[in-house]
Amino acid sequence: MKILDTRLSGVKRIQPAVHEDERGYFLETFQALRYHQMLGLAQPFVQDNCSHSRHGVLRGLHFQARHPQGKLLRVAHGEIFDVVVDLRTESATYAQWEGAVLSDRNHEQLWIPPGFAHGFVVLSESADVTYQCTDYYQSQDEVCLRWDDPDLAIAWPIGNPVLSSKDCAGLTLAELRALGRLPRVVQSP
Repeated sequence: MKILDTRLSGVKRIQPAVHEDERGYFLETFQALRYHQMLGLAQPFVQDNCSHSRHGVLRGLHFQARHPQGKLLRVAHGEIFDVVVDLRTESATYAQWEGAVLSDRNHEQLWIPPGFAHGFVVLSESADVTYQCTDYYQSQDEVCLRWDDPDLAIAWPIGNPVLSSKDCAGLTLAELRALGRLPRVVQSP
């Protein structure tokens, strides 16, 4: 397993060891001790989620304000362009974003610590995305950062994505900051 830094502090790309032969492949998607030792994951995962989406669907950019979630994410089927935005106001990379192509072919995982907005757009015909969370989903606490916030200038690879009504109503980072709706995260040193 290889851990790759991104330009956003704390966000990691994970390349698991994949064992392939004529039958197919095997890979370990999580092992508590190894992920703790290599990534410093101390919080337990309390919830697993899976989404299925068709080509062009954009989900995000979501986060929870009072109960921020860390997420360990991977694509079980298909291909996505995954985006995280640093919302930690004290971070050197505050208001910066990182994008990565994740797929069932490259098997990469993404570790997103608490304090980030997250979203993705489906590049393949369809995609199944699975992720483990360090806190429970709380609908009343969910916030949506506008996917096309001009101040963020995210380079989404698909124009005119398919959006939910919730994602269409997302707020810009400036609006969220003015409303005091950014995640409350204590950053480790």
